[in-house]
Amino acid sequence: MSLSTFAVPIPDSELGRQFAEQGYVVVKGVFSPDEVATLEADFDRIVAQLVASGEDINAKWGGEVMEKMADPGSVVIHTHNVQHYSSVWTKAFLQEKFLKAATDLLGPDVVLHHSKLFQKPAENGAPFPMHQDWDYFPSKLDTMLAGIIHVSSANDEMGCLRVYPGSHKAGRIDDSKGHSGWIEETYPLEGATPLGAEPGDVVFFHYLTWHGSKPNRSNKVRKTVLVQLHAGADELENPAGHPYERTVLAGFNPHMTRNNASSVK
Repeated sequence: MSLSTFAVPIPDSELGRQFAEQGYVVVKGVFSPDEVATLEADFDRIVAQLVASGEDINAKWGGEVMEKMADPGSVVIHTHNVQHYSSVWTKAFLQEKFLKAATDLLGPDVVLHHSKLFQKPAENGAPFPMHQDWDYFPSKLDTMLAGIIHVSSANDEMGCLRVYPGSHKAGRIDDSKGHSGWIEETYPLEGATPLGAEPGDVVFFHYLTWHGSKPNRSNKVRKTVLVQLHAGADELENPAGHPYERTVLAGFNPHMTRNNASSVK
């Protein structure tokens, strides 16, 4: 898939060219060590609040595929929309280098779909089977991508993201949510490329790129916040099907309406 064959062409930049070819890009040092320390403090505060809430905060997937991959007691702590908890995280999505990378990939208009926090505890952090994301929140022009902000380091032992480079070029695949046995036969987790990262790095990947992660077997906690974004020219096929913020992080949203702007989710 070249820059020109996307429904909304990716801007012709170094990042854009790599993203168009590989379906992902690792952007180093987006957040400084001081910024990461501030982000981590509020990340930990959010996790403490989640743990104290008594809510079900374990986002470990179920099903036969996970039973084969994961230890019974494995955990991944999760919440949607960290910006609802913390102004520090709201500001992170507006940080200059983060938005520069996002606009290099999406163009001048960038809309926040949602964010989510993931904490994989040391030694028993749950894996994620290989999957595509499109079926969870399909967009009409398929511009949807994710940026994983790394609050901690991440390597393969810690359960970092693994991808199949270039797999987005095959487009939407039916039954690709990660719960079916055929996926592991066609896109085995072991065959995917691990994308290690350091604190402050951001890994961007297209929502058609096949991806997953191994368990965290290390003695370190893996901390990430995933930011789901789409181009302003794009729209959701089913806006009610998933938490959808519609917050404009850069530029303008030409599809916004009074009803959508005032809707209560």
